Amino acid sequence: MRNVLDPALQGTQEIGPSVSFKRLSVIIPVYNEAETIESVILEVEAVALDLEKELVIIDDGSSDGTWQKLQVFKDRVKLVQHPCNRGKGAAIKSGIRAASGDMLLIQDADHEYSPQDYALLIAPIMRGDAEFVMGSRFKLKPPRFFTKHGDPFFSHYIGNKVIRWLTNTLYGFQATDYEGCYKVFTRDVIEQTPIQANGFEFDNELICKLLRRRCRIVEVPIHYSPRSYHQGKKIRWQHGMRMVWAILKWRVARF
Repeated sequence: MRNVLDPALQGTQEIGPSVSFKRLSVIIPVYNEAETIESVILEVEAVALDLEKELVIIDDGSSDGTWQKLQVFKDRVKLVQHPCNRGKGAAIKSGIRAASGDMLLIQDADHEYSPQDYALLIAPIMRGDAEFVMGSRFKLKPPRFFTKHGDPFFSHYIGNKVIRWLTNTLYGFQATDYEGCYKVFTRDVIEQTPIQANGFEFDNELICKLLRRRCRIVEVPIHYSPRSYHQGKKIRWQHGMRMVWAILKWRVARF
């Protein structure tokens, strides 16, 4: 799937494909995930790839003992700590600064996403077909609307449809899912695209700016097992409003 942007979009720039990659940096922002972070790290470490892999974990001001549990891995991963909670986007930016890889992947600290999808996610970049890859939760199976705890997955689905429609319409792209966790990108792309957002809207600002820059973006199917708010899900409707604002803002704002 290729970008089909209107040439009149501001700030467009062709981004040339990279030719080889040596290291994948897996960036894991963490906030109060003491119950899952250890097993997630082990899952990521178990994935075999055709390039070197490093883990960069950012504790974003956790208060549940997450930082203490991370000390077990301090000789195997890069650890960054925020003294207070600054937001997922801020954690990702700290992770990017600490990472040494020429390709970077964002991984959540729960078990909603499977690291077994890494090979599929990095393949378009390894082949030189893309500089940015998005994982789509909706290509393999339809979304779940309700759970026994009454979580509002239907409202999430509607929110995702609004974000998808708005982004596709304003930026001339055709994607099925902009809000999945998995995003993979080259070092060159992220260094050339400064991001202001510190919250969940980090992804939206990044995607919108890359679309305006005519970055080559590919979407691939990923596995997804949503957890409930009862299990620790954190995103709320207020975050969705910030995402919509980011989409509208970066359609016209200069950067």
